[in-house]
Amino acid sequence: MSGGGDRYLADEEATLALGQQFAAALDGGLVMHLYGDLGAGKTTFARAFLRALGVGERVKSPTYSLIEGYDVGERRAFHLDLYRIADPGELEWLGLDSLAEPGAIVLVEWPERGAGALPPVDLALHFRHDGTGRAVRVEAASEAGQRFSERLQGNR
Repeated sequence: MSGGGDRYLADEEATLALGQQFAAALDGGLVMHLYGDLGAGKTTFARAFLRALGVGERVKSPTYSLIEGYDVGERRAFHLDLYRIADPGELEWLGLDSLAEPGAIVLVEWPERGAGALPPVDLALHFRHDGTGRAVRVEAASEAGQRFSERLQGNR
């Protein structure tokens, strides 16, 4: 699948704006994997995305709970942070079946730590430090991800 190239994010506001752009382009369920080192912008992006979708409650980082779920209209949104997972087998007790619900919106930080236990990815976002800012490379990994990328480019 094709990618959307690198986007430079000069500051936190640019990362927040990116999350809002992604929310505006969303028209159904989507599984996003968020890759990157600590402090690269994954959680900032996820919070902005979820808030822009209409999550009114506090968007907590799931670093310790591993998963947080939110109601977004008629759908469910899930934010996972697998940083503390040493083995994908540790995810069995989390009840990840709900992540595969039709229309579910799933954001996974540190997805490489849950390999084989997660639903198939639609969009991979690779965050990295870039000088004083950050950069993100977006890669569509499914037909749904490709359609989303095309809508996103139309919303710029």
